[in-house]
Amino acid sequence: MDYEVFELGDVRLQGGATLRAAKLAYQTYGELNADRSNAIVYPTWYSGQHYDNEWLIGEGMALDPSRYFIIVPNMLGNGLSSSPSNTPAPHDRARFPHVTMYDNVRLQHRLITERFGIERLELVTGWSMGAGQTYQWALSYPEVVRRILPFCGAAKTSVHNIVFLEGVKAALTADAQWRNGWYESQPTTGLRAMARVYAGWGFSQEFYRQRAYESAPLDYGSLEDFLVGFWEALFLKRDANNLLAMLWTWQNADLGATPGWSGIESALAGIRAASVIVPAQQDLYFPPEDNEWEVARIPGAELRVIPGAWGHFAGAGMNPVDTAFIDGALRELLAREV
Repeated sequence: MDYEVFELGDVRLQGGATLRAAKLAYQTYGELNADRSNAIVYPTWYSGQHYDNEWLIGEGMALDPSRYFIIVPNMLGNGLSSSPSNTPAPHDRARFPHVTMYDNVRLQHRLITERFGIERLELVTGWSMGAGQTYQWALSYPEVVRRILPFCGAAKTSVHNIVFLEGVKAALTADAQWRNGWYESQPTTGLRAMARVYAGWGFSQEFYRQRAYESAPLDYGSLEDFLVGFWEALFLKRDANNLLAMLWTWQNADLGATPGWSGIESALAGIRAASVIVPAQQDLYFPPEDNEWEVARIPGAELRVIPGAWGHFAGAGMNPVDTAFIDGALRELLAREV
């Protein structure tokens, strides 16, 4: 097992349910220094697990494990932390309770304080749903978080994004094998259908116009080869109930629903961390104009747009040009005195 597990006991979730014997899986990179002042939190994304974040961690990069102690907590529902697939009855499978971004970050805060004794974080960063958790960290724990760099994500899921996810959900659950979440084996027809719905959104129109999937670093021989070899392969490795649990978290992401705050505008105004917000130019989930609206409401925030045709997956670590852009933005933010 290439990760650690933090046992949280019984946890009362934001929606009122109690998640029994909750577990938070995580991996760390680098060493915590003597005064515990070099920690970074880098949460996972929809269906991703800690190793899927490793492309942004390395010697000579901004997230350099020889300099920083980088903690990658696995999001609830991703199959390693408490999830429908690994939680015993009665909260197993289709009965897994609804989990919010707020719930995820509250448990991550327990991890850094109770397991490691960390009181300040140099940075929180993350892609997609990891970006949503980044915003939540800044609002929930302003005394802890010094800097944030959410990329290709938002503080609140837009109505258009919710509609996209309804299509994903409908494709998956239309499989008769799904059986309202009580399947005996994975609903593979639904998972394959879900993958093809996702394929039209993860990359931009320009990406497909350029047939970028036929060139390095992807190098697929045809569009069908890409749809099967990349997209279907991605989701066939996942558990259907886990995907649906995380999808609920995504659809219901709303920083303004944080206890003690009254809506998204007041919540954004409450962020005190040095903030660089990084959307991708042709992201169909989280377009730059959504982040422009946020940046106008976060004190001192800066917007930096990743150029190019890779859309949402500019933040996935597959295109070296996009990786260099994100790494450069992180390097500059970490060098900033705050």
